[in-house]
Amino acid sequence: MKSGILLKPRVLFFVILTFLSFSLFQNCSYLMEPDNTKNEELLNTDNAFSKLSEEKGMKFAFLEYAADDAVILRANSFPIEGKNAIAEDYKTFSDTGFILTWEPLYAEIAESGELGYTYGIYKSTSKDKEGNPTENKGTYVSIWKKDNKDRWKFVMDTGNEDLGD
Repeated sequence: MKSGILLKPRVLFFVILTFLSFSLFQNCSYLMEPDNTKNEELLNTDNAFSKLSEEKGMKFAFLEYAADDAVILRANSFPIEGKNAIAEDYKTFSDTGFILTWEPLYAEIAESGELGYTYGIYKSTSKDKEGNPTENKGTYVSIWKKDNKDRWKFVMDTGNEDLGD
């Protein structure tokens, strides 16, 4: 008889323990969800980068947002490594009549908060030899890192041309 009375509090104890454990794990899952406000910060940075490209030109914007050790990957070309090399590469490029804009579709920041990436769709417009407007669309990805002043700078950028309509 005594053993039956002792068994009920033990069962009750394990039921309560199981319930509390389940509640604790359920609450922890909220802590493990991605921080969308952090991701929005990077989306906003990439949008500001695009807006600067539209307002002051691609060359200016890329040099403004490039980290000192940034790398640009292009089709049929060796990587352009470092902000100085990017500036040198852009010396002969003219923004006159050329506009590059993009729309980031997604951003994610590492849990550490120091590294992230964005990807999206870009559009470039220019004029051909006869002065007719031309448009090209493509996809891109940028990898971002915070600098020592807590600003996002891209460390790698690449894109794929000819998205089509």
